[in-house]
Amino acid sequence: MEKEFRTESDSVGELSVDSAAYYGIQTLRAKENFEITGTRLNSAFVRNVVLIKKAAAIVNKSYGLLDAQKADAIIAACDEILHGKHRKDFIVDAVQGGAGTSANMNVNEVIANIAIERLGGKKGDYSIISPNDHVNMEQSTNDVIPTAGKLTVLSLAAPLLTELDRLYAALMKKAEEFDGILKMGRTQLQDAVPMRLGQAFHAFATSVLRSKERIEGSLSEMRTINMGATAIGTAINAREAYFTHITEELSLLSGEPLRRADDLFDGTQNVDGFAAVSGTLKALAVNLSKMSNDLRLMSSGPRTGLGEIILPAKQNGSSIMPGKINPVIPEVVNQVAFLVIGHDVTVTMAAEAGQLELNAFEPVIFYQLFESLRALTGAVKTLSENCIVGITANRERCAEWVNRSVGIVTALNPYIGYRKAAEIAKESLKTGEPVRSIVLREGLMDEKTLDEVMDPLLLTEPCRGRL
Repeated sequence: MEKEFRTESDSVGELSVDSAAYYGIQTLRAKENFEITGTRLNSAFVRNVVLIKKAAAIVNKSYGLLDAQKADAIIAACDEILHGKHRKDFIVDAVQGGAGTSANMNVNEVIANIAIERLGGKKGDYSIISPNDHVNMEQSTNDVIPTAGKLTVLSLAAPLLTELDRLYAALMKKAEEFDGILKMGRTQLQDAVPMRLGQAFHAFATSVLRSKERIEGSLSEMRTINMGATAIGTAINAREAYFTHITEELSLLSGEPLRRADDLFDGTQNVDGFAAVSGTLKALAVNLSKMSNDLRLMSSGPRTGLGEIILPAKQNGSSIMPGKINPVIPEVVNQVAFLVIGHDVTVTMAAEAGQLELNAFEPVIFYQLFESLRALTGAVKTLSENCIVGITANRERCAEWVNRSVGIVTALNPYIGYRKAAEIAKESLKTGEPVRSIVLREGLMDEKTLDEVMDPLLLTEPCRGRL
């Protein structure tokens, strides 16, 4: 069956639009102009733009700024989208020129055409409901888009924070489980002094908790919005009733305690809040990647590496080497970390690149920031479920490394001095004779004192086993 088209016009000219489509000419132009990533607008972002349109229509109706029949049709259209309908009509690329105008108009046109049909008209008859005059009433792309971006960051961050709580709990459980297992601590990949395996996992957990708290702190900035600022902060075309009540209404609909920016010019032109969130995600990525590196090192081998822990086997590790199992979960977390760190560079450059009263580069900021949030959520989830909870300790291997190491000689410094301790370490490495045997043979300490000083368990807690 041959497609039917309707003709729509704008200030640039005319275009034929698929008659079945709820989007209009401005969306179609954006589709043609911005075939960039092949990725459409984030669905949560679309939802939040629609939420703003609904809030605006409610306020405009309540204070007599918009005809009640038109407002009700717009509100009903918004509800259809919020309930999951019409997703296929949001067709513009996530990365676009125009500071998000294409995204805003895609939403405006879809809402308008749904509302037009609800009022008995045909799609494209904007004399009934106008995307600009009615759906976009009292608004500008320049306050709608950054506000939707902030709401989307909040909504995408929520599952990440939940997964971080789960990861923290899993790591703390392992810290308790492994608390009595001694292992060698290492600095610069060389033997250092003994520690407990549980302490390593407790340190992982501490870094996760700190990262979560850092993210939560940055999210507070996402609750300050510039709705009512319209184009640049002067609130042009925004009447007093709308200006006064739009933030309150959006708070009710979104469930977030939003507040209007004190300085609407600042709130419109500066996007450093997004850079701050991105920075905290980068810091989380750094910690997760370092943890993943450690997990891979401690599990290396299993026969010819450190082999101190055993990661759960999740899949075959090679198409040619039978029985090989690779640390695939830490590996994917490493890769997500690389992705997020790169995204943060993009967000930073785009945030810095704004000029005068507006930052035109919010689309790429959102594209990268939303992807960082989504990827980190998945990475943390699989790290918890498919790795941490299934880790077991190789107690024998841990004990072997402690017993073979000369790192324990550090504990003798207060008793025999650094120089003598270094000589003993050197001799032990050269001859293979244990440190304990050399100390006793040379009569440097009596056996009882040496046993007390060289008790590895006492050496793994601050101020225990000291002079």
